[in-house]
Amino acid sequence: MSQYSETTHLAPNRYHDRHFGRDAVKILPGEYFVTRDDTMIVTVLGSCVSVCLRDPTSGIGGMNHFLLPNDVGTDKSLVSESARYGVHAMELLINQLLKMGAMRNRFEAKVFGGGNVLRGLTTQNIGEQNAEFVLDYLKNESIPVIAKDLLDQYPRKVYFFPDSGEVKVRKIKSLHNSTIMDRESEYRLKLRQTTQKTGDVDLF
Repeated sequence: MSQYSETTHLAPNRYHDRHFGRDAVKILPGEYFVTRDDTMIVTVLGSCVSVCLRDPTSGIGGMNHFLLPNDVGTDKSLVSESARYGVHAMELLINQLLKMGAMRNRFEAKVFGGGNVLRGLTTQNIGEQNAEFVLDYLKNESIPVIAKDLLDQYPRKVYFFPDSGEVKVRKIKSLHNSTIMDRESEYRLKLRQTTQKTGDVDLF
């Protein structure tokens, strides 16, 4: 039996969700998860974006959670650098789906996130850049987007059920703490530092 036959992941947090009555995995910024069983995949998005990608025939599906590393503005070199990271984040998810037996020509995508929740970052909203990137990427790869919930000013909690393809989204309009923003800010700083030191985003 292949090591990819059931479930694969990058550093997930597993738990049992009592509300939905099923096992779940929570993914954080920079992580992804792919499965063929009924595990629910959960994430919380601010400026980051997540793609729920699924082969509806095989029932294999997965989700990623990523952020472009730079607030690019009009700097074309930073646009290119950020795009390379975004492409890599998407390829990790796609390649894992293919390894588990999904067929690329059957992929369907649902896309979420890109909220304007990190205030005062510079000229262009980083959430808009992430949303624009992921839609352009999927269009160029001829992967249909069958549902999306992007932009706005609120964080989102996303619940993805890969076995059925269903997604439930809850907008978080009242934050009790700054965990979401702190986590994304820390993740964004880490990405910037790593790409500046190496000049190469393939390390992720």
